[in-house]
Amino acid sequence: MTDRITRKWWAVAIVILALAGAMGVVSALGEAQRTAASTDALPVGSDSAAALQLRDRLPESEGSTAVVVFSKDSGALSPADLTAIEGRVAQLPAAGRAPVQRSEDGTAALAVVPVDANDATATAELVRDLRTTVKADLPTGVTAQVTGPAAVQADLAAVFEGANTRLLIATASVVALLLVLTYRSPILWIFPLLVVGVADRLAAVLATHTLAAFSIVWDESTIGILSVLVFGAGTDYALLLISRYRDELRSHSDRREAMSLALRRTAEAVLSSAVTVVIGLLTLLLSLFPATRGLGLACAVGVVVAAVFVLLVLPAALVIFDRWIFWPKVPREGEASLVDGHSLWRRVGDRVAAHPKRIIGVTLVALAVMAAGIGAIDTGLKPSDQFLKKPEAIAAGERLARSFPAGSADPAVIVTTADPAAVTSAAKAVDGIAGARTVKQADGLAEVDAVITAAPGSDAATETVRALRAALTALPDSHVAGTEAVALDQAEASSRDRLVIFPIVLALVLLALGLLLRSVVAPLVLVATVVATYLASVGASWWIFTKIFGFSALDDGAPLFAFVFLVALGVDYNIFLVTRAREESRLHGSREGMLRGLAATGGVITSAGILLAAVFAVLGVLPLVVLAQIGVIICVGVLLDTLVVRTLLVPAIAVVLGDRFWWPRRPHPAPEQVPNQGEDESRELVATPSPANP
Repeated sequence: MTDRITRKWWAVAIVILALAGAMGVVSALGEAQRTAASTDALPVGSDSAAALQLRDRLPESEGSTAVVVFSKDSGALSPADLTAIEGRVAQLPAAGRAPVQRSEDGTAALAVVPVDANDATATAELVRDLRTTVKADLPTGVTAQVTGPAAVQADLAAVFEGANTRLLIATASVVALLLVLTYRSPILWIFPLLVVGVADRLAAVLATHTLAAFSIVWDESTIGILSVLVFGAGTDYALLLISRYRDELRSHSDRREAMSLALRRTAEAVLSSAVTVVIGLLTLLLSLFPATRGLGLACAVGVVVAAVFVLLVLPAALVIFDRWIFWPKVPREGEASLVDGHSLWRRVGDRVAAHPKRIIGVTLVALAVMAAGIGAIDTGLKPSDQFLKKPEAIAAGERLARSFPAGSADPAVIVTTADPAAVTSAAKAVDGIAGARTVKQADGLAEVDAVITAAPGSDAATETVRALRAALTALPDSHVAGTEAVALDQAEASSRDRLVIFPIVLALVLLALGLLLRSVVAPLVLVATVVATYLASVGASWWIFTKIFGFSALDDGAPLFAFVFLVALGVDYNIFLVTRAREESRLHGSREGMLRGLAATGGVITSAGILLAAVFAVLGVLPLVVLAQIGVIICVGVLLDTLVVRTLLVPAIAVVLGDRFWWPRRPHPAPEQVPNQGEDESRELVATPSPANP
């Protein structure tokens, strides 16, 4: 198969057909579209999801509400101000259902306005028009701001407006820059960037159509995160292939033969890595969150597409052209290979081999110190803390809370089939509820709004929701939604997801590594080091969040996403290292094989890790705290894994364990048992016995 890919006309045909076919699919199909549902972001089976499902049966249940807050720069609103405000509100949609309410201190007034829209785009347009209308021609000193659930949704939609394009441009730019720095060539970087870029566009189309075919939810962030992962993983695979190709060119005059050998010896590592990542991502299908399930499946499709393009299209594209594509550092036949030279990574390996136990101890202590920050982590972001830059909806909500009960802009929503009067009475009796009223009733269903006095996102607000739900248990089919109730359900579902998915990811990755390496000890060591990296990265990132960025808490979903991505991608680099070390151990024994594997892969894995860390850091271009947190944790984790764990800890453990690292597999079989790796290698094996391990 590898020989066919590298043949002259086969290579040309593969490149033309693959690139033209991919762009044809992208142009013909485009990304699949879907209509957002009210329960997309809610955990399956949660009380808030049940409430919104019931609410959808009410007439005119589509849409949400916005709250217009009028306030004065100083002093109380005058009668003339109130008259002007009432006139302005009278021009708004459904004004009859939105009387102006003045605060007790007289400094503010509000009006609740229905926003009849059933998707984020329509909501954003209506809120934009509403803001324009209420701010026009107000009395001097009076300002108007719009908050409430619809305004928060609109501001969130604004975050993702053009986000995928910005993310794609930023990601591609970062990858291009780092490829130029890695290869120090004005030509070579174009090939992997072009191949991975086409793979990314094809992956977006195939992923969304796959999700649509299985009726799985996805949201605005799915394609952006998918692009980051495809560029990161795809470029990593490309770096590994090109590094091996460059090395083979130093010992082969025929570039097609060199690529055939490079592809054959790289394919196992790339395929094993891709399978491991896909397995990890597919565990997200076990999540209670519909959008998380969609993200897992979409990213799994993306990794498959990236691996196929790197193993099929990239080698064909490279062998079409001669060695000059590496200019100015063109590899020449007869030059020393990486494993036989005295590179930086060989010198690092020799230092590790000289003091392995000391390095293990120091590294583990350093990781433990970094992980200590986990004990101080608070989870659950308040609504006001979800944006890096405070939008109008949050600022207006804070102003509203100074003059009205804190939950006035966003009350708890009770949807029930019971007697509305009984529900209203039960809600008013709950400690922490300022008032309750029936706002909609039809066909045996009713919607009751209950205003929570506690500040949004506070522990007191959470406890009020719990008490409200407990008070309604005696009333049939009564469910509570609203921002505070949704936040509670999301926190509980996130905790459940971590308890279920974490051990399953570890077990599946361990199984995959065991099948790949046909070993018991090595997979246990590798998975343990990846877990240590995750814990250290979360602990260190918490210090960064609190001391540098000023974040008050960690988003409930961030630990899960960071864990799945870090475990899957962190194992990647260990796979790259140990598969090369296993190959070298067949000729040189366990100790020398690991050191030669480090020398051969150290540079490419470090470049890949830095590139992947930078790519995930690009998530920070979106002003949403959860994406910034995920990006920082993965960035820190990948750098730790690349520069410390894979460089120092894993080689040191392998040196200490020796042959036991590969148990029960034999690390260096007898000469007659060595797989055929070419006549020259067989002669070398017979002439030079494997050195003994210390």
